[in-house]
Order: sequence, then structure tokens, then C-alpha cells
Amino acid sequence: MADNVLLEIDRRGVATLTLNRPEVHNAFDAALVQRLTELLVGLKSRGDVRIVVLTGAGRSFSAGADVNWMRSMASCSEEENFEDALHLADLMALLNSMPVPTVACVNGHAYGGGVGLLACCDIVLASNEARFALSEVRLGLVPAVISPYVVAAMGERNARRLFLSGEAMNAKLARRVGLVHEIAKPNKLDAALEDQLGMLLKGGPNALRESKELIFTVEGGAISADAALRRRTAQIIAQLRVSAEGQEGLAAFLEKRKPAWIDAAAAPRRGEKEGAG
Repeated sequence: MADNVLLEIDRRGVATLTLNRPEVHNAFDAALVQRLTELLVGLKSRGDVRIVVLTGAGRSFSAGADVNWMRSMASCSEEENFEDALHLADLMALLNSMPVPTVACVNGHAYGGGVGLLACCDIVLASNEARFALSEVRLGLVPAVISPYVVAAMGERNARRLFLSGEAMNAKLARRVGLVHEIAKPNKLDAALEDQLGMLLKGGPNALRESKELIFTVEGGAISADAALRRRTAQIIAQLRVSAEGQEGLAAFLEKRKPAWIDAAAAPRRGEKEGAG
């Protein structure tokens, strides 16, 4: 488990966390959520860490929830799903409330919960070849625990479209809706990251921390501090995971078939002939 997230701290105080499950596109399961949470808690208490960078190993940033993890949770009770979802909600809240600047270096595709991780970061740099999606509705689910951070990043209007359509976004669209700040060619992404780190390191360490606290204060309080909201979003996804629609959506995904509601929508209504104009 210790290898599923790598940590490196350089002499400047830049801590780089690398999601390290490239064989499954850095999808997260309970073990990765636990390990990333532990590392962030440790970094939060260190006075020598000035910046936290989050990235992924291999070709992807994060594909979101691991398929095998989803399969195992589908057979669990609603209460078990609630506790499981709450761990992820707590991770998102922790990342969002880190006292030092956080930078997501999105080296590849980010789906579902992967979008949540980058939305919790202060600054997001992405490869221009990366793709992004909030496709939970196509599984009969919703992006519940990540929703406070994604909506804060892209705004209600964009969330209405992208939560409901589940459509994939290219890097340009992700930048346009506010998920991403800067995009770069893959071979220029490291240089773009270094430029951003250089700008952040010019700021006083205490001033950077106070700037984040100021923003949360002006906005009426950090959303990550709202434990009731975390519990409510965890409850929503727990209920949907064990619902008939959620079970059908997951089963269809795992069996590589269309869910029943697509076939139902395509069926002709009574009194109509298939293909009638």
C-alpha cells in the first residue's frame, strides 16, 4: 500500500505526491484513499513544506474509482457504502483545506473522482492531450462527494451542463469552464510546472498561508469545514450505489453493455412504428 502514492520533497520545500497505480490509470480504491489521506495529514503538519504538487504516474492523472472497488462496494449495504464514501469526502476536504499552495499537474486523463482531486487544488496545469469527464450519470450515479469542489471550480451553470450530460471535455473546454488554469503540450508540462512553482516560491510562506485563509473567509468559510455537507454528499452516493438504477448502471459498465434505461429510451412508444418519422 505504501507504494500506491509516492512522496518526494525537494530542497525548496516542494512536496510532490504521485498517484502510483499506472496499470489501472491511477484509479483509487480504499487503500489509495487511506494512503493519500495519511500523507496529506503528515504534510499539513510540516513547517518545511511550502507547496504540494499532485500528479499521476504513467499516462493518466486518475480514472476515478477503481472498477474492482466499485464492484465490491456494489454488494455492500447502504451503511457500508456511506462509511466508504465518507472517507473519500474527508480526503477531498483535507486536500481542499491544505494550508500551503496546492498544484495539480494533470499529466493525462482525469475522470470522476480524479476531477474532484484537481478541483480541490489551488492551481491546475494540464496536458493539452488530457481529457476530463464527470460521467457518473451514465452509471446511474452522481458526482456527490466531489460536487462542492467541482461546482466551486466551474460554477453552477457549467455544472448543470456537465453533471447532466456526462460528456467528455478536452483540455481547452476544461480551461474554459474553470477546471484548468493553464494547458501545455506534454513535453512542455514540466516546464510549465516549474514556472508556476517559481512564482509561488517568490511569495512569503506565511503570506501564502494567510492568502488561502483569507479567500475562505471572504467566501463565507471553507466548504471543507462543513462536516454536515460531507455527510450529506456521502449519503447521496451511498443511496444511489445500492439503488436499482445504480446497480444496473454498474452492472452494465462491468459487462460492457448499455444500461436498461438506454434501451428503454430507444424503444418506440405505443402506437408508433419503429423508425417512423
